[in-house]
Amino acid sequence: MRILTASDHALLVEAADLDEAMRLNLAWDGVHGVVERIPGARTVLVRFDPLAVSAADLAHALAATEIDTAHLPTTGEVTVPVRYDGEDLDEAASLLGVSAAELVNRHLAADWKVAFSGFAPGFGYVVSSDPLFDVPRRSSPRTRVPAGSVALAGQFTGVYPRESPGGWQLIGRTDALMWDIDRDPPALLSPGTTVRFEQARAQVVVSENADERAVARPVAERHAVAGAPDPGSPDASGAAIEIVRPSLQLLVQDAGRPGFAALGVSASGVADRRAMREANRAVGNATGAAVLESVGGAVLRFRGPGVAAVAGAVGSLDLIDADGVTRRIDHGAPFATVDGDELTLGHPTSGLRYVIAVRGGVAVESALDSRASDTLAGLGPAPLAAGDVVCVGDRAPHPVEPIAASRMLPAPGDLVELEITLGPRDDWFTAAALATLTGQEWTVTPRSDRVGIRIEGAVPLERSVSGELPSEGAVTGAIQVPPDGQPVLFLPDHPLTGGYPIIGALTDRSLDLAGQLPPGVRVRFTVKETS
Repeated sequence: MRILTASDHALLVEAADLDEAMRLNLAWDGVHGVVERIPGARTVLVRFDPLAVSAADLAHALAATEIDTAHLPTTGEVTVPVRYDGEDLDEAASLLGVSAAELVNRHLAADWKVAFSGFAPGFGYVVSSDPLFDVPRRSSPRTRVPAGSVALAGQFTGVYPRESPGGWQLIGRTDALMWDIDRDPPALLSPGTTVRFEQARAQVVVSENADERAVARPVAERHAVAGAPDPGSPDASGAAIEIVRPSLQLLVQDAGRPGFAALGVSASGVADRRAMREANRAVGNATGAAVLESVGGAVLRFRGPGVAAVAGAVGSLDLIDADGVTRRIDHGAPFATVDGDELTLGHPTSGLRYVIAVRGGVAVESALDSRASDTLAGLGPAPLAAGDVVCVGDRAPHPVEPIAASRMLPAPGDLVELEITLGPRDDWFTAAALATLTGQEWTVTPRSDRVGIRIEGAVPLERSVSGELPSEGAVTGAIQVPPDGQPVLFLPDHPLTGGYPIIGALTDRSLDLAGQLPPGVRVRFTVKETS
């Protein structure tokens, strides 16, 4: 096997084929220092804790693994009804050299199995033994693929669990619910599951697990994935925050939900971890307590007494009481609130995301042990809108503690340096591209969000290897390069797997700064020196 650097806290292990990748993934269960594993088509991404194990020691342990040659486990069987009317059905058939009718018949006749999960919660990469199915992705990805779309790419079939961008060939659609957080497991197509596709006759999907047969609920009865403010939360204090005027994006965030990669769920979580820790420490919370994350200015009204603090982006902070008296709030300083006080966050003069903590934490319904809002997956609380109310918790184990000093965050036009490691696919690019990556300045574009920051440079990055890269895992901070050569810098809500080569990744200490880059900031990458 070949072991590559994926970041300063992840390794990418190349396997001979999909079967070996699946066996390696199983064999590394319980390896010391490993935080999470994300299998791909011919790779396994291994995230580790650098405080527990070094990259060199972990690589040695992984390389010494003996692979089990026994049959891979099967976790159940499902039948998925499909209406074969996809926009790309004829084109996909042409690419494979068969008629549309033959493609459909062979898709129905093949034995399929879920190899791994990724991209989004509930998205299973389903593979068969029929050699026909090896289809290139679309040359230009769609910006919107409807939920339930059945698609082909490479040797895989997949079903889009929710509306999202995508570059797979669409051959049909299904009403089967791919992801239901109230189901066990939540993903219908979980790794190891045997899958049979059939011509759709009704909007149901039959699941077979051992001797049990269950019919999926009608669409109208399905549980909404996004959480909502929970006034009845058992840890609510009685205080609350009303959204008077939301920002461009106002979300509930916490430390995220690591450990669910096998379900296709990324860790997500707050974009600026340092700001969350500082704001929570200021009001006496545990450092990972749920906070509000605001892109730009907003107005919040406090119900009941409390203590709050604002960290992260820097801008004017004003607290207006019920009598209309205004007082200026210091960045990072805890301040008392009474019923009716309104906090106005001005447009940031530096940075992008405010983090607002309240003593006791934000108390909303959790999803998979976290209150974080994952905008790509649709997990956790929905984005907050005017009139929404979120409850305040009653758990604050520490005294208030003002932040010692505010950070220097960039404003549009400023130049910042971000430290990176090269790999795992830097060898897919020319020597000139590697020089360009670190030699020229890149500008953050407005086409950026919590999924990724799109950056532009005068000279695009040129590839030395053409063709497609089989889907493989990606870390937060990965620098993925699409065909136009203009990189995308992954933030917390990025897809777990992808098919564009990753030339490098931010080091852990650069991630928080990346979450605070507003459009117009200039970026220069520097490669971390290794000992």
